Formats: sequence, C-alpha cells, structure tokens
Amino acid sequence: MIVVVGSPAWRDADPAGPAGRACEIALAAAARGVAVEIVGRAGDDRVGDSLLIALAQAGVGHAAVLRDPVVPTPILPPLPDADPTELLADAPEPGRPGIARGPRLEPADVALGLSYLTAFGVLVVADDAPEDVLPACVDGAAFSGARIVVLVPAGRRLPDGLPAEATVLAAPDVADDGAFAAVVGAYAAALDLGEDAAAAFRAATSQTGWAGAEDGDEG
Repeated sequence: MIVVVGSPAWRDADPAGPAGRACEIALAAAARGVAVEIVGRAGDDRVGDSLLIALAQAGVGHAAVLRDPVVPTPILPPLPDADPTELLADAPEPGRPGIARGPRLEPADVALGLSYLTAFGVLVVADDAPEDVLPACVDGAAFSGARIVVLVPAGRRLPDGLPAEATVLAAPDVADDGAFAAVVGAYAAALDLGEDAAAAFRAATSQTGWAGAEDGDEG
C-alpha cells in the first residue's frame, strides 16, 4: 500500500475534482492498481464531502483525512474575481503552484494518521505538505519498514534526517497539468510492487513520457 501525505484540495473547474499535488499523486498511483491512502486535512463542509467521495470513487482511501470544522476545504483554481495572492498558503516559497490556503496539517495529525495505516510499503510526502510534518513521516515510514519519497519544492533546502534509502525529487515550481504527479505516482506504484528504486524510476519516466523529474537521492 502507498500512503501520500499532503494537502487535499478541490478543483472548481470543468471537470471538477480532487486537486493539489497530494491528490494528483494518489490518483495517479491508484490508477495503476495499487492500494492508496491519503493523509491530510479537509474542511468539514460540502466541498470536503465531494472531495472525499471523488477520491473514494477513484480508489483512494481517506481513513486518515481529518475534517476541520473551522477552515474550509481549499478550492483550486482561484475564482475569476478573486485575488490569487489571497488564496496562496503561507510558505517560504510564495506562489508555488497548486498550494491553496486551507486546513493546516500538523505533525500530530500525521502521526495519528499513520498509526491507523501501519501496513504500507511506500510513503510519499508531497510538496504541498508543511515542512514540519517530515519528521513524523520519517518515523512512520521507519516503523512500517516503508520506502519514503520526499518532494522538495523549488528553492527549499534538502531536508535533514532522511534515511539513506530515501528518494528525494525536485518538484517543479510551475504548473504542469499533473505531469510531475503522474511520474511520482507511477514511481511509487513500481516501488510498492517490489521494483528497486533505479528500475522503478526508469519505468515511471518511460511509462509517463515525462523527462523533467530530477532524482535527488535514490539511496
């Protein structure tokens, strides 16, 4: 099983559906026939309901998605009459694509979610996850004996404390219509099926036809 940690969002477009890097990766992996769960936070609202239903229909589990009664589920892209800068999350690298203000995932949320999902072989930390949840992700992956894949946003330093076998991928800082998420999802699926990191990465880039990924560290 694959677990993706990040910030789920909703795309208010045609067609409407789950949005944001974490959701895109989870959907891409599930499309390859592997079990996938997402760890994150969504608003306790109708948009959040629609988001979780759509994920479930696509084969992505949401047992570890917490519902926030105060902060609404983020909607992407911004409405035509909205100021996009008002919807961007507070982050060291403002303007990252696909990051909208919404419920904030906390380290304790990740630890709790992973305690429910102990039987997983791959953990993906999306670049829309807050940086401070990474230690909880590393601990959860170590407890489960899972491979960990970390997406690092453009301009952010390489995280400390990662295991030697971790894969670090540089996330693009421009919108790419889900192409990067597709290759990460394919890579995670190949790892979950028992491929070694190098073979899984070659297979993922070949299958998706995407040549923009940079493998920072395959261990």
